[in-house]
Amino acid sequence: FQQANETGKELPKALNQVLIGIADSNYALIYFNFGTNGRVSDGGVLEYTDFYDKLQNECLKIPESSDVKGRKLPYVFVGDEAFSLRKDFLKPYNVEQLTRERKIFNYRLSHARRIIENVFSILVARFGTFKTHINIQLDNFKAVVMARCALHKFLRRISPDMYTPSECLDIEDLENGTVTASL
Repeated sequence: FQQANETGKELPKALNQVLIGIADSNYALIYFNFGTNGRVSDGGVLEYTDFYDKLQNECLKIPESSDVKGRKLPYVFVGDEAFSLRKDFLKPYNVEQLTRERKIFNYRLSHARRIIENVFSILVARFGTFKTHINIQLDNFKAVVMARCALHKFLRRISPDMYTPSECLDIEDLENGTVTASL
């Protein structure tokens, strides 16, 4: 977006701010933060959030491990290579270290990461502000972004089929192992 100065005139260059989010399996944002400088990596952005502080201090209400097919599995967050490796974060293996099993792991992990990618695609599709330059004060733009994220969460909860019909989401054909990308 283009930040306006106090006189309302556009400043010479666009500012790049990062929106970071955590989504559940229903494409609802359960946490979002906006405003870190775009030059900071995704992993670095996370470390500047109150969420990360609570995670570090074990103040989040994360459920205990669940029994899945006779194995205790912890709840984890899924990220990409930019995030630090932690016991509660899954990220792909480095391409230089790939065995067959690790390639399969990375493939399956990428399917889980598609959820948040779909969420951001939905935000762009539903709210044009995310794909155009606008002339607005930074604080006002932050309020717009946060309101739209909250509205997305609300609409996914009360009217998911109207707000995001199936063609808005990636569709996975488990039988054929294919993914049809959203519109």
